[in-house]
Amino acid sequence: MTNVEGATNGGSPAPNGSNGTAATSGERLDYQGKPIPANYKWIALSNTTLGVLIATINASILLISLPDIFKGIHINPLLPSNTNYLLWLILGFLVVTAVLVVSLGRLGDIYGRARTFNLGFAVFTVFSVLLSVTWMKGSSGALWLIAMRALQGVGGAMLFANSSAIITDAFPQEQRGLALGINGVAAVAGSSIGLVLGGVLAPVAWRAVFLVSVPFGIFGTVWGYRKLRDLSERKPAKIDWLGNITFAVGLIAIMVGITYGIQPYGSHTMGWTSPKVIAEIGGGIVMLVIFCFVEARAEAPMFHLELFKVRAFSAGNFASLLSGIGRGGLQFVLIIWLQGVYLPRHGYSFSDTPLYAGIFLLPLVAGMLIAGPIAGALSDRMGPRPFAVSGMLIAALSFYLLSILPVDFSYPVFALVIVLNGLGMGIFFSPNRASIMNALPASQRGAGGGMAATFMNSAMVLSIGIFFSLMIIGLSGGLHDSIYNGLTAHGVSKPAATHAADLPPVATLFAAFLGYNPVKTLLGTGINHVSPAQQHILLGHKFFPSVISPPFSHALTSAFIFGLVAMLIAAAASMVPVKGEPWIGRRRRSEPPSHGEDRLEAVPAGASLELGGADVRDDIPTGAPTAARSAQPTGSQDPKT
Repeated sequence: MTNVEGATNGGSPAPNGSNGTAATSGERLDYQGKPIPANYKWIALSNTTLGVLIATINASILLISLPDIFKGIHINPLLPSNTNYLLWLILGFLVVTAVLVVSLGRLGDIYGRARTFNLGFAVFTVFSVLLSVTWMKGSSGALWLIAMRALQGVGGAMLFANSSAIITDAFPQEQRGLALGINGVAAVAGSSIGLVLGGVLAPVAWRAVFLVSVPFGIFGTVWGYRKLRDLSERKPAKIDWLGNITFAVGLIAIMVGITYGIQPYGSHTMGWTSPKVIAEIGGGIVMLVIFCFVEARAEAPMFHLELFKVRAFSAGNFASLLSGIGRGGLQFVLIIWLQGVYLPRHGYSFSDTPLYAGIFLLPLVAGMLIAGPIAGALSDRMGPRPFAVSGMLIAALSFYLLSILPVDFSYPVFALVIVLNGLGMGIFFSPNRASIMNALPASQRGAGGGMAATFMNSAMVLSIGIFFSLMIIGLSGGLHDSIYNGLTAHGVSKPAATHAADLPPVATLFAAFLGYNPVKTLLGTGINHVSPAQQHILLGHKFFPSVISPPFSHALTSAFIFGLVAMLIAAAASMVPVKGEPWIGRRRRSEPPSHGEDRLEAVPAGASLELGGADVRDDIPTGAPTAARSAQPTGSQDPKT
């Protein structure tokens, strides 16, 4: 059923036709008519932000910690037979969260968002402990870590899926941009904070990488259990098993295909032509098409596809996907750039480069932390579109500036450019998330927020596939000759140099990414047949950066140009006009809301939906006639729907 509700409380109307505001005290009421404490919104924001922060920190903390983790379980991650372990430890968490957030967000709509969020905190914490206590070594140890990371991702999905919905319920519309901005910046910044934490903790004790989140998880679980509450009415419904299964299978197949697509296949540097990869990605797309047919006919669908007819929701998610691809890919490219070229050139040992790469990227985090809350607060007053568009244009400018930087750059200039990127992303993220969540009916905020999180988390996996592919394509042209000529010039035998040069570029990228000395990794025992003086040069700080710089520069340019184009398209998507919303400023509260978009309940098959293009939540003036909040849609009038 589609109906308009009084939403100053962020949920269903209070009893007896109340619009959610007590006439005498001005208190906001929940769907049961109970007063909402004035400080509850800050409790909800702080708890959900803590959950999102530790989830995103854990999503990236392994990127820097993997060498020490693999050393701890006695595995060489660069051996071809171990590449799958490497990739699945990096991507397993992201794949699980991307697949499950919509389903778990829908469960939050049905059984309670606070309850589902709290369970997510508990699940996340339990598997953080289990990740740290493995006693196994070798392949069995790697498989244990991959399995526990995947199950930890289930808890992370519960946190991601319900945090935005809980905040949207707790805050009135005029403050949601600030609140979602703080929460969103924590999500974005967590991925960079994880890099530094991993670099600090892993050399001390690799198990500490997993244990660091346990105290926060326990605190968040207890605090959330005691303080969080559901403000929107739960909507009992049957679980759409067929929709959940088809969506999960389709998305998993695509994510797995992307993961194997960046690995070598036969004589090819990548696996995009592999029949297995083509079948996985093609089959995944077919399953998602089937999912759309299933959802269009389901009595109580997992996700209302009609929400994509709401321009603010569909355009916002498309822009979020593109910005996420650019942001995630940029992070990986910058890490490889710093660890493989810049830091060794400037005297840092390869084993220390992961930690210092995280430190050198802190200006990027600073830009996000500064811009996010400010942009969110201003967008509450001035509307989201100017900020979302300008944020993407600023980010596009930063990608262009990165593309023209020399490989051996001046760090102050580099820091200013990545600060600019962080500012752009921060300016975009808060208004974008607020416009997406404001476009959702209260009863669909869990599933809709989960869909938004799916776009964001899927973007991370897509970004790895796209940017790694662009980097490998860029390196393929000149890397072979550059490595061969450089090695033979320093006494390496032609067979050994040929073998090293013939290795796929992904091996070189992974070596630089993990903080291994790439030359030692490429040559293996062949380094022992070179004179000590030449060994000193080959294994020194400057040889590998000098060899890789020319082809690497070309690869960087390709990756950054792609990021530039993605940001410009995201800016265009953010400019999509929304009915009833001016370019700058909010619709005046005295204006009547357009009918139909605000509340979307379970719709029986055959019932029609009236979906406009305006954000109408919280826009019903105090004292508006009850009829304005209970308009009925065409179609079924069954009160149970």
